[in-house]
Amino acid sequence: MFFKQLSTILAVIGCCVPVCADDRPNLVFMIADDCTYLDMEVYGGQAKTPNLNRLAAQGMKFSRCFQAAPMCSPTRHNIYTGIYPVKSGAWPNHTRVYPGTKSIAHYLKQAGYRVALSGKTHIAPKESFPFEYSGEFRSSEPDNPRPYPEIEKLIAESKASGQPFCLFACSNEPHTPYNRGDASAYLPSSLELPPTFVDTEETRFEYSKYLAEITFFDAQCGALLGLLDEYEMAANTLAMAVSEQGSGFPFAKWTCFESGLTSGMIARWPGKIEAGAKSDALVEYCDVTPTFLDAAGLATPDTMDGLSFLPVLLGQQDEHKKYTFGIQTTRGIGNGSENFGIRSCGTKTHRYIRNLNANEKFKNVVTRPGGDKADFWMSWVGRAEAGDSHARAMIKKYQHRTAEELYDVASDPHCLLNLIDDRRYATLKAELSSELDQWMSSQGDEGAETEAVAHTRKGGYKANKRP
Repeated sequence: MFFKQLSTILAVIGCCVPVCADDRPNLVFMIADDCTYLDMEVYGGQAKTPNLNRLAAQGMKFSRCFQAAPMCSPTRHNIYTGIYPVKSGAWPNHTRVYPGTKSIAHYLKQAGYRVALSGKTHIAPKESFPFEYSGEFRSSEPDNPRPYPEIEKLIAESKASGQPFCLFACSNEPHTPYNRGDASAYLPSSLELPPTFVDTEETRFEYSKYLAEITFFDAQCGALLGLLDEYEMAANTLAMAVSEQGSGFPFAKWTCFESGLTSGMIARWPGKIEAGAKSDALVEYCDVTPTFLDAAGLATPDTMDGLSFLPVLLGQQDEHKKYTFGIQTTRGIGNGSENFGIRSCGTKTHRYIRNLNANEKFKNVVTRPGGDKADFWMSWVGRAEAGDSHARAMIKKYQHRTAEELYDVASDPHCLLNLIDDRRYATLKAELSSELDQWMSSQGDEGAETEAVAHTRKGGYKANKRP
């Protein structure tokens, strides 16, 4: 009888071992949409971010995080695959990866995780991204009593079963149109505008609404983090929040200027990441998936370009990379120039930019009447035509580039002073240009030739294979 009871007890314990012994962390990644990190309160900006302020106090805040492409679709493909845009096939906007490309969803699901994505997608094809999908992080009001039922169900089921989960919570804010959040909290006349802006009534009005949407995103993050607390899951969850590429205003999204490629990044993992820590290590979006895999005890696949920065998070090392890289393709975007491709290489302190066809006028959805559902550009043009010197200078700088640019981003984060002809930087220019050449070669990026076929990588185009 005793041995029978013992066998029963051992069988029950054996069934519970995978649940009880699985102390792998849950993984939560929260991403904004078209948000310049310098506009966030947590990074010294004017948009109030109380929840992200709290997250930073509980974890690590990065000041030198970068994405490889300042557009929504290639950015998200880059995050989930750990592969730079040209190599994966996803380098223009509204794009897709090559057939057979795997993402974090494949690797974590094979390791026993549930892997979900709630909110904005902008990725293709679905075979490469087998997430559990829901739309609520994009559509629901975070102030509602239970705003995210599908996310809550995922968390509750994970807690009950002991199965770890990975969740990508993808907001649509502060992407245009700026119609969410409380804009009355940001009086247009009281706002401090970035030095690249032209001070018009229309600009201040749209900027006010944009700042309100950043605060709305912060509330979304707060609601999700609150669920982790409610279900007592925060302690074993690596939570990360990023701002994505820069805003829809000029000199940010669509460009390889610092405001276009730089992202805010905050990571919290209680007991693992030191509270209140700050890091200036160079990290990239393609490093997110390798880092999450590393935290889950998995190796980075050889197909990925990204590298795990888990040692930085854990305080085991201070540095990660020496260079970061960026690519912008205007062919195929709304009102985009047909042949204005951009490539970039940056360090902690400087950014080198190569404009592949600088003779062409730089255009995108911003530079047309009505803009990208935020109508302010024509007010800049009007000021310039009326003789405003700053307006003339900013329009010229935005739309008419030199073949190469170099900026001291430590002292000039808005990239106002081009140092490319300054002899004191000749050695640095040569170094960054050479590093960019090597990176492009490793990616199969042929510059102008690659730009010329960008349209073939957009959804709906029949050809879908590697060149």
